[in-house]
Amino acid sequence: MTIEDLKDRGLVIYECVSGSKAYGLDTPSSDTDIKGVFLLPKEDFYASKYVAQISNSTNDIVYYELGRYMELLSLNNPNILELLNTPESSILYKHPFLDEIRSELILSKRCKDTFGKFALSQIKKAKGLKKKIVNPVGKNRKSVLDFCYVNYGHGSILLSKYLEINNWKQENCGLIDIPHMNDLYGLFYNEEMGYNGVVKNESVSDIRLSSVPKSEKQVAFLYYNKNGFSKYCKEYKAYWDWVAKRNEARYENTIGHGKNYDSKNMMHTFRLLEMAIEIGKNKVINVRRPNREFLLKIKNGEYEYDDLLEMANKLQVEMEEAFEISDLPDMPDKELLNELTYSIRNQFYEDERLKQF
Repeated sequence: MTIEDLKDRGLVIYECVSGSKAYGLDTPSSDTDIKGVFLLPKEDFYASKYVAQISNSTNDIVYYELGRYMELLSLNNPNILELLNTPESSILYKHPFLDEIRSELILSKRCKDTFGKFALSQIKKAKGLKKKIVNPVGKNRKSVLDFCYVNYGHGSILLSKYLEINNWKQENCGLIDIPHMNDLYGLFYNEEMGYNGVVKNESVSDIRLSSVPKSEKQVAFLYYNKNGFSKYCKEYKAYWDWVAKRNEARYENTIGHGKNYDSKNMMHTFRLLEMAIEIGKNKVINVRRPNREFLLKIKNGEYEYDDLLEMANKLQVEMEEAFEISDLPDMPDKELLNELTYSIRNQFYEDERLKQF
């Protein structure tokens, strides 16, 4: 089933503009995000052909089946609570049956975790981008040889430098294990002996050992920083996977403001923390934000990262205090919400005007 199917068959029962345009934080370059709720046809639902969610390829248009929508509401999912409380001006269509679903039946102290943890995840994302920008990983992938060191003088040098000094080739080197010394090897060199070399080629992830006659003289000790190479490989993959998948417009914005953190993620950190405080204090979900200018300043990178962290920490404390004294229930009443879901679905399936369901 596709979005086109939902539209053609009249299965959409709720649809609205979401994201920055619903928050009142949109700018001329903002995309239009659409979210909504659909109802599976009766025959599909009872035949166990359940489809929980349908979206387009970029996930900026997402529709949730009524059952999944109610399930996520019962979990106090921030995105779905925002969908429920979308401002009237951003609602494109809403079936009257859905008016029975009200925030006061759903909000609970669980929002402290769902909104708070979501906010903290945005800080981690912003911090992660900062690390990637400040510490980029070169495109030319390092090899095992870049993590091999040889004792030299009163210290150590890279194997490649050691070979250069002696005008040797790694292919003519032989390595043997040294008992009780992890990742430390005896290094031998002989152009005629037919050793295996330090590595087979530069794409491998480990060194090679050779059979060395006892008469051969060891020329040095070689240390292979195996853990360092393993860590580097993970960082290399993570960095270049990120480069391949990153949102170039957001990345250019980050580079442009020069603060080296994802300012859009930081903006959402503050939005989520402020919304959580409002839930704890006033039991409301205010999707449209009253402090647009402040939040857009964050998005534009007008604050230092450390200053934002300090402000976010204070908001987190305020949020925790608000929920501590709140009389919200600890959890939503799932039995009540299940009954409500059943009632609303039955209304749709039994309504004479909705026989297509």
